[in-house]
Amino acid sequence: MSSSARMSWVDTAKGLSIILVVMMYSAYNTGEYTGGVGFLHYVIGFATPFRMPEFFLISGLFLSQVIDRPWRRYIDRRVVHYLYFYVLWAIISIGLKIGIFSRDPAGMLHDLAMAVVQPYGVLWFIYMLAVFGLAARILRELGVPHRIVILAAAMLQMWAPYSESYALTQFAAYFVFFYLGFVLAALVFRLVAWTQDRPAIAVTGLIAWAVVNGLLVYSPGYAVEPVGMQMGLAAWPPLHLTLAVAGAVALCVAGGFLSTFASMEWLRWLGEHSLVVYVAFTIPMSIFRGVMLASGLLTDTGMLSLAVLLVSVISPVILYFIVKRTGFGNFLFERPAWAHIDRPNAGQISNKGVARPAREAG
Repeated sequence: MSSSARMSWVDTAKGLSIILVVMMYSAYNTGEYTGGVGFLHYVIGFATPFRMPEFFLISGLFLSQVIDRPWRRYIDRRVVHYLYFYVLWAIISIGLKIGIFSRDPAGMLHDLAMAVVQPYGVLWFIYMLAVFGLAARILRELGVPHRIVILAAAMLQMWAPYSESYALTQFAAYFVFFYLGFVLAALVFRLVAWTQDRPAIAVTGLIAWAVVNGLLVYSPGYAVEPVGMQMGLAAWPPLHLTLAVAGAVALCVAGGFLSTFASMEWLRWLGEHSLVVYVAFTIPMSIFRGVMLASGLLTDTGMLSLAVLLVSVISPVILYFIVKRTGFGNFLFERPAWAHIDRPNAGQISNKGVARPAREAG
């Protein structure tokens, strides 16, 4: 399996992930306003164990290629890179939501200050990627064995109590998946390559996994509500962790399988540019949902959730193409030269945009 083929499946898996993430916010936010439950709620319920873990596991897959670089270069690629886009889009989001729409300048300044220590809204994912990259490098420098890190991170994921600090809560919940991606990268790549050469086995395995995951999630005790999901047996911490890892690996295998089809090129492109969607989707999501509910044109929770999902995914892509075509606003999706602490040459800078996969940011 060639390197380019492996990159293709990574992007395809990320495409699946970003759709699931936007779907979750689209369904739950819509359900919050309508007070109802739509069909997408059940799709997201199925994906609850692995939806975000898969994103973090993939983000860790290429860490081994950069973790031993000089500190300055590493911090530039794995910390400053993500913090730039976090700060930029936090300012945009807070400025629009609190400063303009709510007309609350004092509240806007408060939220901007808090965003330094408390990850803001959906941007917490980008914030935590910077934190995880720094934590992994420090652990590497300290010489902490992988098995100790994984054990401690798994214990945190399963048993850490809720913290008043959102950053600490999210660190405990997801660092284990990022680190597993780092440690198990070679194994994951071999597994996906093996299943790509055996599509019948890949499909059979994915069906078996889906059945088991679904049965455990929708076992006695589950409840689907407008703004969330209460799982059944899958809520038991050790089993939840197991399903999260299994689901993350399953999405990698699914990405490998789908990437062999030319008709899935759009999904690969979406995954390659997944952070374009991630940083910008909440603004069109909120506007479109509000307009639909106010107009009464679309009020069914399921269909409105689907429409919100489509608008939320497509709108950032349109914005991205407008920016690329006009050249105005490139800073929204590409980190400018002044935002580097270890400056590459001009040609390299052009490839360090938020639209690029994490491997290229490294």
